[in-house]
Amino acid sequence: MSAAGRSGILWHILAMTLFAFMDAVSKHLTATLPVSEIIWVRYVFFTIFGLAIAMRASGFDGLRTNAPVLQGARGLALVTEIALVTLAFRFLQLAEVHAVLAIAPLFVTALAVVFLKERVGLRRWCAVGVGFIGVLIVVRPGLAVFQSASLISLASAVCFSVYLVLTRFASSRDTLGTSTFYAGAVGFVVMSAIVPMHWVTPTLDEWLWLLLASAFGVGAHVSVIRALSLAEASTLQPFNYLLLVWAALIGFLAFGDVPDAATFLGGGIIVASGLYAWHRGRPQKPPQI
Repeated sequence: MSAAGRSGILWHILAMTLFAFMDAVSKHLTATLPVSEIIWVRYVFFTIFGLAIAMRASGFDGLRTNAPVLQGARGLALVTEIALVTLAFRFLQLAEVHAVLAIAPLFVTALAVVFLKERVGLRRWCAVGVGFIGVLIVVRPGLAVFQSASLISLASAVCFSVYLVLTRFASSRDTLGTSTFYAGAVGFVVMSAIVPMHWVTPTLDEWLWLLLASAFGVGAHVSVIRALSLAEASTLQPFNYLLLVWAALIGFLAFGDVPDAATFLGGGIIVASGLYAWHRGRPQKPPQI
């Protein structure tokens, strides 16, 4: 692997770490502030970040989209996913939420067949099925320990998968800067319409936590973009699962949360299935002669 590829992996690991810290701060804030308010503040900074990326790359042309409906749908899918996952943090451990969210790449595999007309072999379909078994182990429907809040995490994973598939469509129509800007702008408009109905004036301490969560989020997005500029997305994909590891560790250190055996088992199955599906979906190198 080249030095650039190794640097890209390090940047991606940093991104996953920052996302985990952002989620931990968000979980802390859900105890005292409405979810809509937490998300709105994050979107203020997300929109500024997207504007800067678009303007730097293409000037005002970066704010023009060739697919306004598609970009609007992407933005709605993303803001819904963020709202659901933040709400889930109010009821569940960080690791429990991320164990279910880890199913998203497998959802993308299934959705890609329908909407992107991609061909998926039997083994990858088996990986998707095994991944769903992992989700059932974490969620445990029908048992006394079942928490309906787990369904919020599952719904957020579906929304994030839709967002990723729509992003693939958008990548052939708009630049990265344009797509980043609209992902932030659409969410900002939506949350600006909702937040006045639930506004609770934050204390100084809460403002600092809100700003910290936003800083972690912007730093994570910068790190992802830097990572993708140095390494291929397929190289970085396996390292996305580090987010589950960081979530478990930070959840334990910050909140004293210890995931139960079912969360570990189900999460492990989901991650293993996702890695296998990723491996099977990689382009095969031609044999050396």
